Amino acid sequence: MVRVQRMLDCCAELLDEVGYDNLSTTRIAERASVAIGSVYQFFPDKKAITQALGLRFLDQFGTRVTERLADVSFTHWTVAVDAIIDEYIDMHRNVPGFRSLHFGDIVDQRLLNGGSDNNRVISERLRKIIVSSAEISDDEGLGRAIHVSVEAADAVLKLAFRGNPEGDPDLIHEAKRLVSGYLSQFSEQEGSDHPW
Repeated sequence: MVRVQRMLDCCAELLDEVGYDNLSTTRIAERASVAIGSVYQFFPDKKAITQALGLRFLDQFGTRVTERLADVSFTHWTVAVDAIIDEYIDMHRNVPGFRSLHFGDIVDQRLLNGGSDNNRVISERLRKIIVSSAEISDDEGLGRAIHVSVEAADAVLKLAFRGNPEGDPDLIHEAKRLVSGYLSQFSEQEGSDHPW
């Protein structure tokens, strides 16, 4: 629905302008030029709106990664690691609200899904995309490796953007090296013939 998307767009803009603590349903309604009742028709509070926005970001990220992996040649699995991190970086720099909310950790570690932490949800989404894009077999070891990689990359990328709104290029490079190095060791230890 167009009205809901407009409310989410306005929520994203306001997150960048005033932050989550100063975000309110009233501000969102005013920015979206809708009655406050319209906001409450779809969202009981600001947390629900940011959850919907976080899920939209997750869908956008998944779509972007899928499209990017379809466009690159898998000469080596590090190409996929770089592509995934590059999409995250681009969203952080260019998608309104993403640099403030990411996938919701500032609000709640379980914002995307009450049953799992946000990084677990992201890991599972990436696992499905990677298995589909690279046509590799799915197993518990792959899921664990992807989850550890997401956690490690998340920590280093947060550090990269902490003091630099564009992201410290050296730290972004280190995030890629960290994940690539970890995944190469995982592949060797598991005796895997797939590129992960």
